[in-house]
Amino acid sequence: MGSSSIRTAPARAAFLHTEARGGAEGRAADVRAAANMQSVSRSWLLLSGFVLFYVIYLLFGALVFSSIERPVEERLRHDMQVLTQEFLNRSCVNAKSLELFLLKVLRANKYGVSVIGNSSGATNWDLASSMFFANTLVTTVGYGHTSPLSDAGKAFSIFYALLGVPFTMLVLTACVQRLMYPLVIAPVGALQSSGLNPRPATTIHFVLLLVLVLLGFFLAPAAVFSTLEASWTFLDGIYFCFISLCTIGLGDFVPATQPGLKHRGLYQISVMVYLFLGLMMMYLLLSFFHKMADLHGLTTLLQLPRCDDSDLEDDREPIVADQPKAPQLKDKAASKPLDPSSQASYNSISKG
Repeated sequence: MGSSSIRTAPARAAFLHTEARGGAEGRAADVRAAANMQSVSRSWLLLSGFVLFYVIYLLFGALVFSSIERPVEERLRHDMQVLTQEFLNRSCVNAKSLELFLLKVLRANKYGVSVIGNSSGATNWDLASSMFFANTLVTTVGYGHTSPLSDAGKAFSIFYALLGVPFTMLVLTACVQRLMYPLVIAPVGALQSSGLNPRPATTIHFVLLLVLVLLGFFLAPAAVFSTLEASWTFLDGIYFCFISLCTIGLGDFVPATQPGLKHRGLYQISVMVYLFLGLMMMYLLLSFFHKMADLHGLTTLLQLPRCDDSDLEDDREPIVADQPKAPQLKDKAASKPLDPSSQASYNSISKG
């Protein structure tokens, strides 16, 4: 009885040791999982803070632009009304007067003020329109249909874009990094788990994602724009989506600019959300394409050959080499007269 208990004691101790070690490893795994969850939560919280600050920054810019530019626009509208009325009251108009009138009209139209329907036309610098302008400014879309009239507005645009453009790129990059796993890495991993090699799996998923982006951010919005904008065709809508999401911003097609549009502010905010999400998906596609090009070896194929260390040392040498200094003659040798019998010979010149 005693001997059996002695034999089972080491086994029990080993079992308890294994159980304790397994419990410790389990607790360590739980701690790591909790730490990962906490890190992910902190990351999403930080991203939410960035997006919230981005919206606040747009609101701040909208308030400043509206307070600066709206009074200037109202004065310009009043001046155009007076100018139009004076022009209409003239019984005889010569060519020079007509030319001056047209120049003033074109100059006002450049800043978004038209002589057509001035009394009932919506302002270009209300809160929603100013926020739309601030959004096109920091996203570098810049349609150009509305621009600051005053010097103060132009100066503020410079400083506002100087801070807003890098911050917008930072927010978009952070959003793309968070979307890479659920939209790119996880689906490609699922395709690889089904038996596909990495290259075909990446190519197939890129094509699928490209089709979804074309449907969700080009074709469907183009249909919506062609419905809401009376003068737009479906091709005009696709053209606007492409010009906007590529940040070209020609300004020949701008939504929410037709007169008599209902819920204009809500429409402009919806376009702002579309632009932000569309730019984010375009950056995601570009990042995915770059990774796919690396996987297929296209990036390495297009890279320039690397320089060797000797080439780098040669590049560091000055372009114009220092001229070798002539040997200094001693005073005694310099004062010695030349020997006429001594003849110069090319054989005496060093070939080194």
